[in-house]
Amino acid sequence: MPDYPFSGVVFRDLAGLYAEPGMLARLASHVAERLDGQFDRILAVESRGFVLGAALAAHTGRPLSLARKAGKLPGPVYEAGYALEYGRDRLEVQKSALCPGDRVLCVDDVLATGGTLHAAARLVTVSGARVAGLVALVALRGLGGQQRLSGHSVLALCEVRA
Repeated sequence: MPDYPFSGVVFRDLAGLYAEPGMLARLASHVAERLDGQFDRILAVESRGFVLGAALAAHTGRPLSLARKAGKLPGPVYEAGYALEYGRDRLEVQKSALCPGDRVLCVDDVLATGGTLHAAARLVTVSGARVAGLVALVALRGLGGQQRLSGHSVLALCEVRA
């Protein structure tokens, strides 16, 4: 979808993928097979990362934690700011959501500049947990996201040109 949410940005809508019967279960199964035994907990990024994160948690029986946009969580939180192609934002996670020593898999739908998953990884680290890896359904080549996250294991199920 060109020029959404702002002029010059091309939004990648994955709603059709999610609507395909059985597709989400197959995607979760694929991620689980690729990363079997490498993570203890899933941190899904608001809001579209919640879809794959929930399916993966259900498939693996691993706990699911949520990284939310600023101001949506009660109680004490860790926070991490990040830049988007079209502005700035902030993620938060409740301080009780991640346990020190947990191996946490961060999940989102699209990897573009890497800002969102980088912020999620910072939330994991500040909590005392360890980043087991980063997962995105789609990685957009040419926006620098994979290079920005080169210090982490990144699994993108599909790569397309931005």
